[in-house]
Amino acid sequence: MKRHIPFLDDAPRVNVIRLEGAIMSRKGSLNDQSVAPAIERAFRKGKPVAVALAINSPGGSPVQSALIAARIRRLAAEKDIPVHAFVEDVAASGGYWLACAADRIHVDESSIVGSIGVISSGFGFDRFIAKHGIERRVHTSGRSKSQLDPFRPENSEDVERLKALQEDIHQSFIAHVKRARGSRLSEGEELFDGRFWTGTRGVALGLADGIGHLVPRLKEIYGDRTRFTVFGPKRSLLRRVGVDLASGLAGQVEEQALWARFGL
Repeated sequence: MKRHIPFLDDAPRVNVIRLEGAIMSRKGSLNDQSVAPAIERAFRKGKPVAVALAINSPGGSPVQSALIAARIRRLAAEKDIPVHAFVEDVAASGGYWLACAADRIHVDESSIVGSIGVISSGFGFDRFIAKHGIERRVHTSGRSKSQLDPFRPENSEDVERLKALQEDIHQSFIAHVKRARGSRLSEGEELFDGRFWTGTRGVALGLADGIGHLVPRLKEIYGDRTRFTVFGPKRSLLRRVGVDLASGLAGQVEEQALWARFGL
């Protein structure tokens, strides 16, 4: 027989979704496929008064960021549930895209927010292989099929096409932030040129709504009896101890590079 506990039954419930790590489509990373079950459960389980996003991400894939954010907004509208984002170390680039899925964004004074831009980086090995007598053999159907080949000299037409793609993605990012933040954004500031700021400065610029941590802030809003249930993607034993055989060394290096941009 299930025991009825009025105190617990009547207490407000906030479901918390952890969105942590670099946003990548590969298995084991933060992406729509990995986090979708947790998001769906958080909005549907236990009649929550609110859903909280605990965000700690340096960014990554713009498509996966958009998919996750769109899922959150769709469920928030469907269930009529307010969403609060709480930034931990960083919500930058795609991480900030996720934060803008919330109705309110809360930060620590020393959090990093912003980096509203698009970046593409790589290496050029054409001089290296020439020096060592290595011949590059590539056969394509389509003049631009081998564009941005790191083993060939950089081509100005390739760079121009890449910058056009980046501009399209950047404009989508800007539109998403403006829809989410609206008139709260500061005017006359270069908010969209890729710069990032501390949480304190982010509040002043309208990128966040206030300084606050998840549990105490939500207890201020919903009462001291508020209960919290945390949802997040399931992680394998190997992933929990820091060994991810699926993503491989290259993926780990790429993720570390994203964190390093923010001194983390």
